[in-house]
Amino acid sequence: MGQQQLLLIILGVIIVGIAVAVGITMFQDNAVDQNRSAVISDLTTLAAKGQQYYAKPTTLGGGGNSFVGLSADSVGLGLLASSAFTNNANGTYTIKTAGTATTLVFRGVGKTALTDGTFPTYDMTVTFQTQLPTKVN
Repeated sequence: MGQQQLLLIILGVIIVGIAVAVGITMFQDNAVDQNRSAVISDLTTLAAKGQQYYAKPTTLGGGGNSFVGLSADSVGLGLLASSAFTNNANGTYTIKTAGTATTLVFRGVGKTALTDGTFPTYDMTVTFQTQLPTKVN
């Protein structure tokens, strides 16, 4: 009878261990999914600000139907958003490709690590009419 009880205890510990491991994996997957969604949401906000810049006349501090004034550095990004927004709990955002007359590309890098140690990364290509997110990682 003692051996049977010992085997049941060992079996119970194994089952609980497997359940904990599955729970941790599910939690991590959910955290990554939430971070991906948050990065895309922030990039959409930046894209809308870029489109506002495009449509605003140059006399009012806009691009006058061009993205050219948005350089791929902190100065260009500073015209659209504060540093508190461009480096927040969701991720870090930059202008990947300086604005041209018709196109602007943002990059967002999430802050929740993937299983391979990298971070969720998306590019957002913006024109005066469209916003197109692209998964990089």
